Amino acid sequence: MRIPLGRLGRLCRLQPRRLLRLLRRRHRPHPASASARSAHPDQLPALVAVLDDAVAAQVPADLAVAACGEPGPLSRQTARACGEQSIALHRLCARLEALDLTDPDLVSARARAARLLAYDLWMLRESLDLAFTVHRDSRTEAARLRLNGLGRPADDLRRLRDDLRDGLRARSRIEVA
Repeated sequence: MRIPLGRLGRLCRLQPRRLLRLLRRRHRPHPASASARSAHPDQLPALVAVLDDAVAAQVPADLAVAACGEPGPLSRQTARACGEQSIALHRLCARLEALDLTDPDLVSARARAARLLAYDLWMLRESLDLAFTVHRDSRTEAARLRLNGLGRPADDLRRLRDDLRDGLRARSRIEVA
């Protein structure tokens, strides 16, 4: 997900509670959303396909973050794995952003998925920063050793994908009947 630097700066200056409220804000569906859904039946399968790839990419990303939290010296392969997973997640964010969605519910789901993928990218970056810092101290090392994976946002992305997939299955059953 690409956020213009000016907008990112404004978001960072917001108070944490206000920022959370802004990120959780739900998009209210437009009354014409039913017509938008019927006009573009390929939107949901396209979104589910990208989310399937995103969930599949979370497994190696989770392992890369957990590898950064392993005790002892870290290998170059750990850094390389984090870099490769970061590239994969960036590409998924670009694919997600490139989807042409008109249904307000799907636009809202895409925005939520983009935020969850942005968190995964942030975790990869922070893991690398903690694992391969130049000035190692006890606090940094303690924080590094607590790294064990992507955490709850990865589960949230999986649940979002599953909910959309269930909606796709229900819609295909309705169209067949």
